[in-house]
Amino acid sequence: MDLTLALVIGVVVVALIFDYTNGFHDAANAIATSVSTRALTPRAALFMAAAMNFIGAHLGTQVAQTVGKGIIDAPDGSHGLVIVASALIGAIAWNLITWYFGLPSSSSHALIGGLVGAALASASVVHWDGVVEKVVIPMVLSPLVGFTLAAAIMIAIYWIFRHAQPGKTNRGFRYAQTVSAAAMALGHGLQDAQKTMGVIFLALVVGGFASPGDDIPQWVILAAAGAISLGTYAGGWRIMRTLGRRIIALDPPQGFAAESAAATVLYVAAIGFGAPISTTHTITSAIMGVGATKRLSAVRWGVAGNIVTAWILTIPAAAAVAAVSYFILHAIIE
Repeated sequence: MDLTLALVIGVVVVALIFDYTNGFHDAANAIATSVSTRALTPRAALFMAAAMNFIGAHLGTQVAQTVGKGIIDAPDGSHGLVIVASALIGAIAWNLITWYFGLPSSSSHALIGGLVGAALASASVVHWDGVVEKVVIPMVLSPLVGFTLAAAIMIAIYWIFRHAQPGKTNRGFRYAQTVSAAAMALGHGLQDAQKTMGVIFLALVVGGFASPGDDIPQWVILAAAGAISLGTYAGGWRIMRTLGRRIIALDPPQGFAAESAAATVLYVAAIGFGAPISTTHTITSAIMGVGATKRLSAVRWGVAGNIVTAWILTIPAAAAVAAVSYFILHAIIE
């Protein structure tokens, strides 16, 4: 078999493995709040999230285009494929490390960090303007918007239902959370499955099996959607516990507010700007936002601080692993 074709197949397989780890790592994003408030059973929530992830992956390719074309310029041939493979290894390694410690870090930023680290190690072109405009600025803004929007929705709920009976209100919001959790899962598929599509498309272009101006092939969309759905159904219980209980003890109205705010931010970023934002950052900051409306001490800021530390480390840590992976693969393959 031709070396380039073998490398393309290898990169596609590794990309789908990353997509699978993204699914089980980020399963908690969509359903932790619904499970913790008992709006949904864990297994039903996972099945719903997997199905909505699959559907969401088919709703657009703007984020995939950003990841595939707007972050790095990988050279054609086997050298470029080694760079893409190294980026994926860096992202997978960071996903597994943070999953093991139960930290909801960003799979999206792990992938971006991996691409940048592998490109720098190989002296390839990094589009720093694209990294700043499409990654860094949304990375800073999306948690702030998620926090503020969730707090605003929560305040509105408190005001609208201020005279309602608490038991009846909670029951109603448990039903509403089924819808908000589905919306969050749909947004997760729209955002995160597209990032894998973008990397696979980049590998196809570098390997000479696609042109930069082509549309994302349908088989790439189906494969990425299937992998993230299977990963989501496998579940990420460690991170679910952190998001659902350790940051704040959520009730159904708070869960609904957090999920609604996070889903809104995901849709606007993906469809409006093609920006690959982190579902993890968005839902975590939204949970903090609803907690802060009750009282600031309701949020366990120590746990939140550990999460923010993982956020800050994600891009450089994934970049470092990707750079080391590049030197190893380069020595073996090239």
